[in-house]
Amino acid sequence: MTERFSLRTIDPMTRPSVTDLVFDELHAQVLSLDLPPGAKLSEVDVAKQMNVSRQPVRDAFYRLSKLGFLVIRPQRATTVSQISAEAVMKARFIRTAMELETVRAACSTLTTADLDALDALLADQLTASEAGDKPRFHRLDDQFHHEICKRAGLAFAWDMIRENKGHMDRVRMLSLSFASRRAYDDHVLILDALKARDVAAATSAMRDHLSRIRDQIDRIRAENHAWFAEEE
Repeated sequence: MTERFSLRTIDPMTRPSVTDLVFDELHAQVLSLDLPPGAKLSEVDVAKQMNVSRQPVRDAFYRLSKLGFLVIRPQRATTVSQISAEAVMKARFIRTAMELETVRAACSTLTTADLDALDALLADQLTASEAGDKPRFHRLDDQFHHEICKRAGLAFAWDMIRENKGHMDRVRMLSLSFASRRAYDDHVLILDALKARDVAAATSAMRDHLSRIRDQIDRIRAENHAWFAEEE
């Protein structure tokens, strides 16, 4: 029996593509834990709820599986994957390596307008944190890192980071119930270092920021053990 959950209806004539819309909706549901690890999904049920054909659902399922969010087994139910602590730490390693080089480059390339735009993003993040709006804070968190990559002329770096951070995202979303203000404070330190063109401070602040997920995993796994894969 598949899990019961609520999905919005999609107008098939809407652009971007129907597959993109199905993907975005399911991605948000998995990320928010509305579809928790172990939840079962059916192409037929999702297509019916979202008023689309099965092909875009099948394509969205495949994209989600490549990100590590779904486990697709022929002739068996598709399920939301458990969170792999090992995969989270591998993603953190890749992300740290790339973002350290990104902020290193950003120290010499960001303009005053770029820094002002990042300041505005942080103001929005603080508002979201104080309001307890975790989905909005998460979107703004990603946008902050994305904007640094893009404005440093390294937009491709964010594309690669996004492809590897699926397991990491769910841990980050769960951590926002107790760590959003810490994340915001980290972003302030990163931006202050970028404004000062201080490469050592910027890379140190980014490394500290991304390393916090180590302790967050331990706390979250202790509270939600069944959501994590059993690993040696």
